[in-house]
Amino acid sequence: MLPKKLHKKLEERIKNNTLRSLGSSESLIDFSSNDYLGFAFAKAISTTTTTILNEHDVVANGATGSRLLSGNHTLYTIAESTIADFHESETALICNSGYDANIGFFQSVPQRGDIILYDEFIHASIRDGMTMSHAKGYKFKHNNVIHLEQLLLKYTEMSEGQNEQEIYVITESVFSMDGDSPDLASMCDVCHKYKAKFIIDEAHATGVIGNKGQGLVQALELDKKIFARIITFGKALGAHGAAILCDQELRDYLINFARSFIYTTALPPHSIATIIAAYEFIALNTATIEKLQTIIEYFNRQLESCDLNAHFISSDSAIHCAIIPGNDKVKSLSRKLKQHGYDVKPILSPTVAEGQERLRFCLHSFNTQEEIVEVLCVLKEMIPKFT
Repeated sequence: MLPKKLHKKLEERIKNNTLRSLGSSESLIDFSSNDYLGFAFAKAISTTTTTILNEHDVVANGATGSRLLSGNHTLYTIAESTIADFHESETALICNSGYDANIGFFQSVPQRGDIILYDEFIHASIRDGMTMSHAKGYKFKHNNVIHLEQLLLKYTEMSEGQNEQEIYVITESVFSMDGDSPDLASMCDVCHKYKAKFIIDEAHATGVIGNKGQGLVQALELDKKIFARIITFGKALGAHGAAILCDQELRDYLINFARSFIYTTALPPHSIATIIAAYEFIALNTATIEKLQTIIEYFNRQLESCDLNAHFISSDSAIHCAIIPGNDKVKSLSRKLKQHGYDVKPILSPTVAEGQERLRFCLHSFNTQEEIVEVLCVLKEMIPKFT
């Protein structure tokens, strides 16, 4: 029997209409998945994955152990070299997921006496990593460079005389719950001014932003000024896993001290071969990225045409969110859209702050202009009833 305290927490979720459950796959028009480029179901990637495994005579269903034991198979070297070259990084370290990458990085890198300054809307995986760290964390207002500099000044002055204290600054290049982006160039300048180490999570920018899909950091030519980048493969690249982009010394450190890297079974060869295949595919299919960027521009134009801009958070990414306060209301509106054939997920509190519940539209290269017009017309008709 479930302990009473746990049962009570479930009952509270049911009472507040916030209970999560696993859904089922349905044949709806996709405005919800992270498969921004349609790579997750690309037959060409699947075929190339098989070719890579055959070329290297790899026949294995599992990795057999952690990378520090028996799991560091030959495809890892090829994949990490491919990733580092594509993202113009000195090295790359593959982790089992974006969650594992952030947990491992923030658990191990900031030390006791160090300071972490993080955007108030930072991803849960980074927050969880920071709770495992002995460093102290302080949030700055969302995308607010002025507030960040105020905190940098404050903690730099407080740390005078403490030669070994480091300040780490962390943000996302595209925020998963808002779809917006910070002024990375200005943040980078401020971090450089105060000698802070800047880390950027590029999960939702990889494959989406830039002519080649390399992410916002490279699009702004900031890659040589960043301490570390976290990228993931389970979104636009349609694969699984993540990588930390950094220099060789930091990579060596993470291999030795990042617990989520050390104490887990490595990804199997098939997963690594898929990552290699996805990078080969994206290099040959920049037109798919251009198509996605065109769809994003079209969606924004239609928001203006439908007079819906006031409901949406401004975004130039593949994520667009309409604020519909109240879990009941946003869930009901999502169900109405589903009845019309559109899969648009509601984002509920406590995932977002109470009163900031929202519909999240994820755009894809395979969405059509007709689908965008239709779903926004349905939304325009219904939204007055829910706001």
